[in-house]
Amino acid sequence: MTIEESKNAAKVLVLFAHPAQARSEVNIPLFADAKKNKHVTAVDLYAEYPDFNIDIEQEQQRLIDHDVIVFLYPLYWYSTPSILKEWQDLVLEYGFAYGHGGTALKNKVFLCAITAGGKEEAYQSDGFNHFTIRQLLQPLEQMASITNMTYLAPFALFGSRTAQEEHRINTHRQKWRTLLEKLVTNSLDMEKATTIENLADLCTQKGE
Repeated sequence: MTIEESKNAAKVLVLFAHPAQARSEVNIPLFADAKKNKHVTAVDLYAEYPDFNIDIEQEQQRLIDHDVIVFLYPLYWYSTPSILKEWQDLVLEYGFAYGHGGTALKNKVFLCAITAGGKEEAYQSDGFNHFTIRQLLQPLEQMASITNMTYLAPFALFGSRTAQEEHRINTHRQKWRTLLEKLVTNSLDMEKATTIENLADLCTQKGE
C-alpha cells in the first residue's frame, strides 16, 4: 500500500466476543490476525469489560472514529454472545445511532464474522436449523438498517468444531486477512458483498 493509499484507507473496528476463549480454535486466531493489520482496531470485549460495565462514551467514540464495524464471534443459540447484546443495548442509543439526530453511524459498513458449529447444510430451510445463516442474523441486519449502515453478508465458517482436524482453519484465516485488506482498501465488490450468502466466498486464498 502506497503512502497515498494509506491516507485514504478505511478504518476497521473489530469487536470480538467469545465467552469461552480457552476452547476457541478459530476465533482467537482470527482476532490475532485482525490485530496485525495497522488499519484495524481489534477489541476483546470480554477482556475489556469483565464486569459488563461498558464505557458507553468510549464505545461511541470508537464507532465515530471507524468506517467499518465488524462483530467477530461464535454463534450461540442463533445469536451473539451476551456481551455483544449488552453492547448494542447500551451503546446504540437514541439520538446517537438512530432516531432524531441519531446519524453517527450513517453510511458506515457493518458485518458479522461468525463461526457456527453445525455444517453448512444444517443452515438451510430444509436443514436441521430450518433457516439460512442470513435469515438467522436478520435482527442484526435490521439493526444496521435502523442505524443507516450498509449491511454485508456474514463472513462465516461452518462446521467449526471439526475445522482444525479437517485442516480448514488456515484457509479461512487467509480469507479473513483478504477480507480485512479489501475493506481497508475499499476494493470489496459491495454489490456482491451485500447480496451473497457467505462473504467468505468472495475472498479466495489468492485474494481474487
